Amino acid sequence: MAAHPSGPNGLVPVHIAVHDPAQMEEPDPQAADYARKLFAASAKYARISWTKHRAEPRWLKLDTSTCAAAINPSHFSGHGADEFDRFLSGAASRGEPALIIATMGTADDDDDRVRSVFGRPGGRVDFRHFAGAIIGKRLLAGAEVSLAPDLDAADRDLGLRLRNRPAGDPWWAMTLQASALEGPRGTTVREPEGELVPILLDSLGEPVVARWTSGDGKQIWYVIPDGVDWNQVVDWLVQRALPEYVPAALRRVRSRHHVDPALETPRETQARGSLEELERRYLEDKTRLEDDLERARQEAEPMRNGLLYGSGSELEDAVAVVLRAAGFTVTDLDEELGGTLSADLLAVLNGSTCLVEVKAAAGAAGEKLISQLQRHLEKWPLLRPGQPVTCAALIVNHQHRLNPVERPAEVYQRRVVDALPFPVIASGDLYRWWRTQDWPAVQTAVLGQARPRGEQDEPPAVRRRRWRPWSKGGTA
Repeated sequence: MAAHPSGPNGLVPVHIAVHDPAQMEEPDPQAADYARKLFAASAKYARISWTKHRAEPRWLKLDTSTCAAAINPSHFSGHGADEFDRFLSGAASRGEPALIIATMGTADDDDDRVRSVFGRPGGRVDFRHFAGAIIGKRLLAGAEVSLAPDLDAADRDLGLRLRNRPAGDPWWAMTLQASALEGPRGTTVREPEGELVPILLDSLGEPVVARWTSGDGKQIWYVIPDGVDWNQVVDWLVQRALPEYVPAALRRVRSRHHVDPALETPRETQARGSLEELERRYLEDKTRLEDDLERARQEAEPMRNGLLYGSGSELEDAVAVVLRAAGFTVTDLDEELGGTLSADLLAVLNGSTCLVEVKAAAGAAGEKLISQLQRHLEKWPLLRPGQPVTCAALIVNHQHRLNPVERPAEVYQRRVVDALPFPVIASGDLYRWWRTQDWPAVQTAVLGQARPRGEQDEPPAVRRRRWRPWSKGGTA
């Protein structure tokens, strides 16, 4: 094994079980599959700015006994097993935990047939000297992930960095499984050792980034998805993980990321304390604001989905929420009368009683929607002779398969709407008014007192229009 220069240089040595990418030549397209995989394995680390992050890579064939951490070490003889064992032995001799980063799966292989150039199966991370393995199942594209609760500072920082990966990058859901060993007397199953702590979770609560710690605390594995930005990971390793788990490694190389507090000047101590307090307040404020954002999204999503993309009861329920927020007393007529005997909603405000028909149209709204509300108006005196309606409104989620910004502003062309005895309102306008809490605009639109698009956009003749549903012309 080649010797490596020693002595403090401020750079933390890190073992990576591939050949130095700077010394690898891209193989000919006709080269053996093995050669191409060797090159691809090294190329993943070619763009890491090691010196910038105050780290020094120790590739295959270099001594690893003084390394502070290992990235994707190998269990295979002749392909990194010796280097991995020297790394583990060096950490043990110093009484330090062996800090290891391993990737799950293979980003450019959809079926995960091969995890690495050495033939390890995809979606699997095995431990050294401990029973069990972490098995990964690749999630479908577009999977959503979130931070696990109650993380310490180092784990939370890693989770935040990885959570912000590009939307198309893959994730693997992880589980800790037993080891099965084949022997002359059959298969021996050994239950997994250690503890798996989730850092990022998928929508089903399964970890997609996790930390595994052996029962004796001698090995700490961070398992992350393949295809990460390694500059982010190495930066986190030196600035967060090593100070947390192996601070002596930073002292040995005189890293600028660690100075013994007993050797600091008062100015350094004060500045460091202020920085730590700032980071503490930042994390607290960030957590609070993230919680506020999540609560706001949970409130907005049903309304956004219902009013902009919904149909049927989803759309009707969202419209009812807006009307109630605007001050109307709302009755679900489908529920009260049964079936579709009348319009969908009855909205009452300040002596005005309005029939509200709520419809959705995947394409352009047909005039059939207008005739349905007209028939409901004609039948209403038979259903509720003691409760006359004074107005009506047709609310339509039109062209709901299009992006909202691509939809026509009006449900119908104005020449159609002008002849109607009731206003036609786009559900997108209701969402806009609900979002800005413009309740007078909702009241004005539903009661038919002005055009929904806003008086500032209308000519004077239309601004003076007042809706009288039962007049023949529909205007005063």
